[in-house]
Amino acid sequence: MQGGKVLLLRNERDEWELPGGKLEVGEDPADCVVREITEESGWQVTAGPFLGCWQYAIGEGSHVVIVTYGCHVQSTNPPVVSHEHKQAGLFAPDAVLGLVMPDGYKRSIATWFSRLDS
Repeated sequence: MQGGKVLLLRNERDEWELPGGKLEVGEDPADCVVREITEESGWQVTAGPFLGCWQYAIGEGSHVVIVTYGCHVQSTNPPVVSHEHKQAGLFAPDAVLGLVMPDGYKRSIATWFSRLDS
């Protein structure tokens, strides 16, 4: 999150998603999130608390397990869009609800904003 907004990336399916990707062999999930955010946005971050875990069908017969963490951004630079996505955007909590994206992401984002507010 930067400036009270969450970074989301538009994928090839025209869905918004949190930055992330495949876990490398022997890699800790929190370390994977940090690496993937840097690769996909150019941002340096530190991983915060675990937010959720859920399964998502990305296509017929193709499922992935999504593990989300709250992260603290160490940069004030705008995100850079990698070759893996079409667009990057920073969204306020109320804007997230109307986006085309899996509900699991919406739950994780709401949880993170709630923790930051308390």
